[in-house]
Amino acid sequence: MRRIKEFIIEKLILISGLTCVLFVLLIFLFLLKEGMSVFKTVSVLKFLLGKNWYPISEPPQLGILPLILGSLMVTLGAIIISLPLGVACALYIAEVAPLKIKEVLKAGIELLAAIPSVVLGFIGMVTLVPWVKHVFRLPTGLTALSGSIMLAFMAMPTIVSVAEDALYAVPKAYKEAALALGATRWQTIYRVILPAASSGILAAVMLGIGRVIGETMAVMMITGNSATIPKSILEPVRTLTATIAAEMGEAVVGSEHYFALFAIGIVLFVISFIINVSADLFLHKTKS
Repeated sequence: MRRIKEFIIEKLILISGLTCVLFVLLIFLFLLKEGMSVFKTVSVLKFLLGKNWYPISEPPQLGILPLILGSLMVTLGAIIISLPLGVACALYIAEVAPLKIKEVLKAGIELLAAIPSVVLGFIGMVTLVPWVKHVFRLPTGLTALSGSIMLAFMAMPTIVSVAEDALYAVPKAYKEAALALGATRWQTIYRVILPAASSGILAAVMLGIGRVIGETMAVMMITGNSATIPKSILEPVRTLTATIAAEMGEAVVGSEHYFALFAIGIVLFVISFIINVSADLFLHKTKS
């Protein structure tokens, strides 16, 4: 009876795993079915490298280069802000903080991850956007910088959690050997623990990028939604996700605009898939 129970449980776990893979495959096939139709009227290169996004003009101009650059600029800015803060926070929690403070910090980070993105976007509109406008003397605070700052705080929980796990995974023998050889506490952290956990920290950054690049509501609310090629981080931008969210409800089903939005979904799916696979490879490298 025990073997039968184990066999059933193993098969249920296998079915669950295969079901998840099947769902992802079906989503990708659905995106392909709807999105590939746009390439009957516009080439792939013109779609990816076109500088104008005017889907309701006549004829429609379906170039998503401004959207890609907007997404990359916001994502890069968010990672530049969140990477040092996230790694420093993970180091403090894993190696420095007393037990009581460690518990409070971990609870606070988990709470930050639980705040809905639309709430963070509203907070950003009320507080962050006016601050950016005032500090940099801009006509509007709805810029890529505002989106980067807000998304940095949204990526922090992922980076801190995964980086902290990577730091905990470093064998204690490394730390003990460094201290026995006369290294100080900070020398041990900087020269031994951080390099040993570097693959896991890189995986944390990759997962943080995946979290940021797939965000929709917050960036749609505070980045300005301007589908133009940005020249600096202090200009309004529009991201790929914000474009889908803002225009899908108005697109005529079966039109080029409708198919183009699904094609944007394909681009986002591929980017997210590459990021998550890369992060998974780095995590497996860490565990090995």
